[in-house]
Amino acid sequence: MYHLYYYPCNASLAPHFILKHLSVAHELILVERQSKAQKSPEYLALNPAGRIPTLTFDNQVLFESAAICWFLAETHPDAKLLPAIGDNNRAKAMQWLTYLTNTLQAELMIYFYPQHHIKEESAQRDLVTMSEQRIYDMLVLLDKALSTTDFLVGETVTLCDYYFFMLAIWADEIEHPPMSLPNLSQYCKRLAALPAIKEVCAIEGISLAIYQ
Repeated sequence: MYHLYYYPCNASLAPHFILKHLSVAHELILVERQSKAQKSPEYLALNPAGRIPTLTFDNQVLFESAAICWFLAETHPDAKLLPAIGDNNRAKAMQWLTYLTNTLQAELMIYFYPQHHIKEESAQRDLVTMSEQRIYDMLVLLDKALSTTDFLVGETVTLCDYYFFMLAIWADEIEHPPMSLPNLSQYCKRLAALPAIKEVCAIEGISLAIYQ
């Protein structure tokens, strides 16, 4: 059985989507962020980065959300959440997952936690403003990519779509969120209708009202 150490609407959200899509046996283990449980000796023994999520299975431990998503998709090939080796779309899946985690997610972390990058409050505000523009530019790129397709990779949902929806939820508070762009808006609505996303959001207490 998989054990996912999670916190609602945290970076564990995408792996949670995928576990639910796969319909595999799994247990959720809440990591209390308010008490900084992710920095406790017990948690650090599993995940030395002290971040959420962590996945344990068969006496193995894996951290980093994108890596967990890739591992789950590759371990359960019948679900077709990751194109097979030799399929041209596999490289595209690698491209988009890397873009989402290394570019968009990294910029969202600057937007939400400017104090981790600069001390002065006035400079933090400037950093947030600049970060918000960069996030919008990234969303525009994704919107253009979705102008001729329903999903990021191929004709069906993949791990990349689940990963993006996690980030879309995080980005819904910026000045120009994903729902402000035409293709991303329709895309988010399609994703929000997926059973796995509806079930997980119900479990984690995340409203999907803006995607209706």
